[in-house]
Amino acid sequence: MMKVKNGDLDKLGLLFERYHRGLYGYFYRMCKDQDTCEDLVQSVFERILKYRQSYTGDGKFSTWLFSIARNQFIDHHRKNKRNGIPVQLDESRIEMPNGADKPVQQKIKKKEILEMALNKLDQEKREVIILSRYEGLKYKEIAEILETTEGAIKVKMFRAMKELKDLAKSFEKEYSYE
Repeated sequence: MMKVKNGDLDKLGLLFERYHRGLYGYFYRMCKDQDTCEDLVQSVFERILKYRQSYTGDGKFSTWLFSIARNQFIDHHRKNKRNGIPVQLDESRIEMPNGADKPVQQKIKKKEILEMALNKLDQEKREVIILSRYEGLKYKEIAEILETTEGAIKVKMFRAMKELKDLAKSFEKEYSYE
């Protein structure tokens, strides 16, 4: 990133290759809309280019990157909310089959139950889990992104994981899995 900051803009392509999948995964877990995710990833790299002079190199690049990504997601969400456009969710991946499907004894895998539970969490709890467990960021890095303390992140993570566990257990009781 320091090379990009100093004018070697060809290196932005290398950063894109390294980080676009992680960003896409983050956005997808937050909104579940493929087109929106692709647009948001592109917008993050546009912002990196635009604000490259603000990168100091003091912390990890991934922390700075996910701060931009988070702000981009919030801006997108606010803009669509203001324009009356709801954030699109892939409802087939979120909604549970209705009670009439129970006699068919639809089997749902453990991973799908976990995904359903994650989708039922509020955005703040889901984001902390995604950044920590899926993106592999440390609590200190998440605290920098969310502009809070590491202790606060630990508390949020504990509460989010407890709620996730409770939701997953309730889904497991309702649906069997292999």
